[in-house]
Amino acid sequence: MSADPSSLLLEVFRRGVARPLADDAFDALALAVFRWQYDRNPVYRRFAEGRGRTPDTVRGWREVPAVPTAAFKAVPLVSGEPRGVERVFRTSGTTLGAGTRGEHHVSSLELYRASLLPPFRAHLLPDGARLPFVSLLPSPEAQPDSSLSFMVGAARDAFGAGGGGWFADPRGGLELPGLAAALAEHQRSERPVLLAGTAFAFGHWLEAAEREGWSFRLPAGSRLLETGGFKGRSRVVPRVTLYRELEGRLGIGSERMVNEYGMTELLSQYYEPVLGEGAPPAEDLGASLAARRHLPPPWMRFQVLDPASLEPVPHGQPGLLCHHDMANLHSVAAVLTEDVGVQVGDGLRLVGRFPGAEPRGCSLAMDELLSAAGEVRAR
Repeated sequence: MSADPSSLLLEVFRRGVARPLADDAFDALALAVFRWQYDRNPVYRRFAEGRGRTPDTVRGWREVPAVPTAAFKAVPLVSGEPRGVERVFRTSGTTLGAGTRGEHHVSSLELYRASLLPPFRAHLLPDGARLPFVSLLPSPEAQPDSSLSFMVGAARDAFGAGGGGWFADPRGGLELPGLAAALAEHQRSERPVLLAGTAFAFGHWLEAAEREGWSFRLPAGSRLLETGGFKGRSRVVPRVTLYRELEGRLGIGSERMVNEYGMTELLSQYYEPVLGEGAPPAEDLGASLAARRHLPPPWMRFQVLDPASLEPVPHGQPGLLCHHDMANLHSVAAVLTEDVGVQVGDGLRLVGRFPGAEPRGCSLAMDELLSAAGEVRAR
């Protein structure tokens, strides 16, 4: 059996995000993680063998076989002892219903916490500020199966100051009077604040703010973390409109609004580096947002692939995003999505979701994974 790479990963996470891993170092660690998962995840091992990929034949992270995100809805992808799982995080299920929610079985919350804190600090708190967190999210206690609530809760525990609070319930409703009172209090106190929420939650709050006549000027140094989107929702607000309205209602400049790109199936997150790189105020907000990119942490890389062949597309061309996240040690590190993106320098620019039917490459990979699961069950 292969050695546990947890200690190596923890060492990499604790170095932070300032310096990327060299290619050979990333490949060596990725191969150690692949061997661990191959040895301890029977379904994934059979899937990898069906693709002719084993620890003896794979030479780098790009060759590690990726499972589609739909696989997390079909089988428990646990690399290790299933009884050792500490938490099961579930996807929102807004598109296909609660009965088809994906599940990410996490065997080490310590590892997850260690991976999420350095990027959060680098991209939301690069000035070292300790701020109250005002979250338009359910608390981790109210929604323990939300990886997003866990992420924001862990960051608040590590970097937050007194005050703030959680102003949403697990059913998606906002506690509007309490949120308005908290924002008014922070405006009066002149203490900067960090707001966190999904695009949909902020859109819902803006509707209420317009209806109630709420408008705030939060103190200088305040910032906003926006994540998620409007997938599966009846009301879609263009991002430029959302940011412009938030700027008008909260007094936080768009240059202090940071988008996070993540998903339940991945334990690491991408962030726009606008605070760390000192983005200037936007004269043309649409052009400014269109020029942004998302950066992965050093232990995460991505490929942009052709939807049918799953071969890499030329640099600068759009394709399906395939992520290699070594924080996924106890599940599967290589995850193929239906998100479309473009590589931009050292990061990626999101384009949207693949339109129409499931991409052929994802469909074939899913068929192979279900076949592998059936073979494992039949043994």
